[in-house]
Amino acid sequence: MSKRVLLHVGTPKTGTSYLQDVLFRNRKTLAEAGILYPADRFDAHFLAALDLMRLPWGGLETEAVGAWDDLARRVRDWSGTAVISHEIFATASRSQIGRALASLGHGDPDGQEPEIHLVLSVRDLVRQIPAEWQENVKHRSVVSYASFLQQIQDPARESRIAAWFWGVQEIPDILDRWGHDLPPERIHLVTVPPPDAPAGLLWQRFSEAFGLGGVDLDLHAERSNPSLGVPETALLRRINRNVNKLLEPPDYRPLVRELLAHQTLSQRTGSPRLALPPDVHPWASDLASSWVSEIEKRGYDIVGDATDLLGAAAPRRYADPDAAREKAVAAAGVDAIRVLLLEAARLRHREEELAQQLHETQLALERSYLRPTYRWREKTVRRLQASRAGRGLMRVYRRARGRSSRSA
Repeated sequence: MSKRVLLHVGTPKTGTSYLQDVLFRNRKTLAEAGILYPADRFDAHFLAALDLMRLPWGGLETEAVGAWDDLARRVRDWSGTAVISHEIFATASRSQIGRALASLGHGDPDGQEPEIHLVLSVRDLVRQIPAEWQENVKHRSVVSYASFLQQIQDPARESRIAAWFWGVQEIPDILDRWGHDLPPERIHLVTVPPPDAPAGLLWQRFSEAFGLGGVDLDLHAERSNPSLGVPETALLRRINRNVNKLLEPPDYRPLVRELLAHQTLSQRTGSPRLALPPDVHPWASDLASSWVSEIEKRGYDIVGDATDLLGAAAPRRYADPDAAREKAVAAAGVDAIRVLLLEAARLRHREEELAQQLHETQLALERSYLRPTYRWREKTVRRLQASRAGRGLMRVYRRARGRSSRSA
């Protein structure tokens, strides 16, 4: 049984992709330091979250069956510290959380209960709200920014968008659900620094929360979840409107979200950034202030500064993604077309290479068929297959060769 389990349950858009990339790539180094990050593939904890919460996710949920139980078993079998991390755990229900904690050994009747710590990384609503809308767009959404804002401000929270947003972003509620059975000193809030903070400060806070200060880790990022500007997000939403019915999720992910959004459009850093509209900013600021007051009263371990959750002031100039400048959207579109043409050319060249390899293989096979020894073997096999005794000899031969095919 693990002595200590660090359960990082969110929230989205708080540097989680970078954190998980570092943990995954440094699994061996961490294990040598007594820290387990149980994952055989980068998205192992994402699949475990889908399995725990029975979430549909574009067909990926079929790959997730049994993933949580497997992860929990590996954690229980480890004798040191174990780390679990994915941001969509934030939306788990109380019953799902109860199952998760129990399967990790919480409340173990034999007295071998591990020391479970909850880690929640959090960022101000001023940045989280536009980031969540953009993340929806990167997952095929065609909902306008105005509609998104209207739905999350609706007190009823009955829409799918509102239910998901507040499930993964309402900090006091997440802490109520995940931390209700844990002492406050075992609940750690990692606050995302403001945009003008020194580079590397967020990682320092993660390192402190997870106890990684003495471990020499490779911090080079291979995976991240970069943000897009206003015209780039507007372009992506237009693409969604036109391709969603034609492009299946397994094709959308590598072509649109990865190639276009993450690898291409995110590089256009000169575009205006997404922000809250001036009329929405006071509402978000007031809500964040109430959260800060509540968090400070509860006595959690705050790694960073609770006031980081208050967010920056409203921007002087607001760029509306629902009415982005057409010239800027067109420029982003040209970049998108360029990279798609290059990808199409690469794939065409690869197709030609494979076709040539296939042709050469076919010629080699034809030449082997013309050899006298092949014709003799083929004739012998036909004769043996024609009689019961011959078929018996063939079975003995195949068993001796260790082969299961029908060929000789």
